[in-house]
Amino acid sequence: MDTCCAKALVTGKVQGVGFRRAAQEQALKAGITGHAINLADGRVEVLMCGERTAVKRLAEWLRTGPGAARVTHVEFEVIEAHAPDDFHTG
Repeated sequence: MDTCCAKALVTGKVQGVGFRRAAQEQALKAGITGHAINLADGRVEVLMCGERTAVKRLAEWLRTGPGAARVTHVEFEVIEAHAPDDFHTG
């Protein structure tokens, strides 16, 4: 499975409109782990880890969010995700 992790900072009317709950529902349906948290500056931070195409779909959804949200900007950062290294002896 081709997995990846990404962090998104979502700007606009994204607090108090059900954005985090809707993002959680989208993520759970897609098998994505991570979080959606409100930031003090009014943005929402979304961490997404999972199958690459599922993360990409959730990232696209973040650009509009739920109906009551008004997203004006989304900043993405890809985060390194890898399985633990093997441990070999001798």
